[in-house]
Amino acid sequence: MNSEKKPLLAPGHTACAGCGQAIAARLVVDAAGPNTIIANSTGCLEVFTTKYPESAWEIPWIHSLFENSAAVASGIEAALRYLGKKETINVIAQGGDGGSADIGLQAISGMLERGQDILYVCYDNEAYMNTGVQRSGLTPFNSNTSTSPAGSVSYGNIRPKKPMPEIALAHGIPYVATATVAFVPDLQRKVKKALSIRGPKYIQVHVPCPLGWRHGPELTLEIAKAAVETGLYPIIEYENGSLIGVRKITPRPVEDYLKSQGRFRHLFKNPEEIKKIQDIANNNIQKYGLAAANQPSQ
Repeated sequence: MNSEKKPLLAPGHTACAGCGQAIAARLVVDAAGPNTIIANSTGCLEVFTTKYPESAWEIPWIHSLFENSAAVASGIEAALRYLGKKETINVIAQGGDGGSADIGLQAISGMLERGQDILYVCYDNEAYMNTGVQRSGLTPFNSNTSTSPAGSVSYGNIRPKKPMPEIALAHGIPYVATATVAFVPDLQRKVKKALSIRGPKYIQVHVPCPLGWRHGPELTLEIAKAAVETGLYPIIEYENGSLIGVRKITPRPVEDYLKSQGRFRHLFKNPEEIKKIQDIANNNIQKYGLAAANQPSQ
């Protein structure tokens, strides 16, 4: 008899090979368990898991619009409370970086303000991948996208990543964390912990996109790990406004992260621009105390 649990995000969907978001979504829903309802924004995850008339979801899953998964989840949570069923059912709202940091920010803010018992998960692949790799508020500095092209005028995206964890923290919510598809136990532990806490929660998960980042699909986890180990994607955890955990690193130069991605290839002719990205990593390392003992930043 096969004792393996049935995955709650079934295989056979149409995600690209090496899709970090597909891996992360399965890890999240399997950690949450079958007594879960998900509201999902428009985006890659919605498209590749629910090609009509099929669905890869083995739990109740609702899609409405790009901007309102948090609002839909708010209605679900309110209905469950009215029916007296909220104590036994998890409610998760989720979307990509565009549906979270840009188009859906208002609905997320309202959900957090109301103090509803919902976990919001942002799958951060750092651009609007489903519609043509356009820049989002979470696109990193100097990244080449279809709406922030590198050329004679600029080196790519001119803005830093929007500080969504800090924006969530500013709402006074009980739990905020970042995670990555590269470190599975940490991601699933944070999902389970968030769901054990009453009130609104926010987790942002870094998920490489081979198509948009222009890297080989076999490099997804390696690149995700390098983002953390260079200090460009800090793995942090807040409870009741206090920083309770960081993933310590022995800092690597940012070139280790940038070199395998076509979206940053133009920078290797411009070492001063790479230095600016190194400065971003160094600031993260100092801000969150990421460096392991006796390990200075680059």
